[in-house]
Parts: sequence; structure tokens; C-alpha cells
Amino acid sequence: MVSISKIFLISLAFFFGMGVIGHLYEEEEEEYHNKDPREEVIEAWYMDDSDDNQRLPHHRKPKEFVSFDKLAELGVLSWRLDADKYETDEELNKIRESRKYLYMDIIEVCPEKLSNYEDMIKKFFEEHLHIDEEVRYCLAGSGYFDVRDHNDAWIRIWVKKGGLIVVPAGIYHRFTLDSSNYIKAVRLFAGDPVWTAYYRPHADHLPARKQYVETFGLRESTAHAINDDAIHRVDEF
Repeated sequence: MVSISKIFLISLAFFFGMGVIGHLYEEEEEEYHNKDPREEVIEAWYMDDSDDNQRLPHHRKPKEFVSFDKLAELGVLSWRLDADKYETDEELNKIRESRKYLYMDIIEVCPEKLSNYEDMIKKFFEEHLHIDEEVRYCLAGSGYFDVRDHNDAWIRIWVKKGGLIVVPAGIYHRFTLDSSNYIKAVRLFAGDPVWTAYYRPHADHLPARKQYVETFGLRESTAHAINDDAIHRVDEF
């Protein structure tokens, strides 16, 4: 026969056990609600120093992820939007209006859609900057934007469906597809839809670079005289 004291102890253990479970559930619920919705469509991490296939993730060991706040310190802005309704999305319209993106088009990058595909992917992956923002909104597929941090280390930003990213003027960066070899994206422009890439180190003297360095407190690398090889105009991704 079970004594009353044993029943009391069992009940007590059950009560406090449920309390622990309830507390854990509340913590998980709070964490879920506090989660940044961008995390599902944009991830960022420091890259390793490997020269292997550029389409691989290239995580450091151990992995070293980068927060959205850290990206913002570099001038890289991001949003999560509903890619399935981009044509009527009021949030996208608000972003366009507030940042004065007057022109919008759509580009698909994949072997079937882009002539000289492998050559173009290699060209996109050369380190360069622009004198205007580079704005891309992923509608399908995914791709990597790599940007330099304050110490000149590479941060890889993985943009997936629903992710919108603004790469600021003057920041050294590069782009590549991941192993899926496909991305469909909206391109947004404040002015004419023409991109001119200025390659490092010849772009160090440009006003856009100097302004970026001044604004974000970066170290400016040694300036070099610009030449024709340092400029490449292309209907770039």
C-alpha cells in the first residue's frame, strides 16, 4: 500500500516537472516570436581562406555567423518580403518610394538563360565596387554576395527566395551563384539601369570609395592610378 507521504512526493514531483516543462515551452515560444524573419531568407558568415569551388558555402571551422546588425554597420541593408506577390507588394513599394528606386526589372542567371555563363560567373566573382547601390530581391533560387568587413575579411551573404539586399556604393564585393546554379531576382535602380564595375585596387581613388570609407570608418587601401582595364561595363547581375 502506497503511503500518503509517497503520494505527496510523487504529486510534488509531477507538479514541479510540469512547471519546468511549461517554463521551457514559454522560453521556446518567446524565442520563436523574437526571431528575425529575415533569418529564413538571408544568412551571413565569415568565409574560410580556401580557393575551392566558389559555389560552395566556405564556412570557417568552427562556423562564424554574422548578425544583421553587423551587416548594417557595413552599410548592407536587408528585408524579407513575399516573393510570390512582388508585383503588388505594398512593402516593396514603400521601400522603392523611400529609397527612390525608380527603375525595376527582372533577371534570371543560370546556364540556360545567360550566354557565356561560366565566363560571366567568373567575372561577377572578381572583387569590385559600384558608384551606386546594388539592390537585388530574390524571387527564386539563391546566390552569394560576398562583402569585405572592417578588417578586409570576406563575409558571405546567402540570399534566398524572399530576401532583398542593398549593397552600398563604394563597398568592395563580389557575387556568385551557389551549387543550385540558378537565381531569379528583381533589380532596383535609383537611376539608369546600367552598372559599371570598378575593380580593386584601381577603384580606391573613386569618390564613392572615399565616401564609403569615411562613412563607415574603414581603412582605405593605397590608391592607384585608374586605367581602362579597371573598368568593366556589363549588364551585370
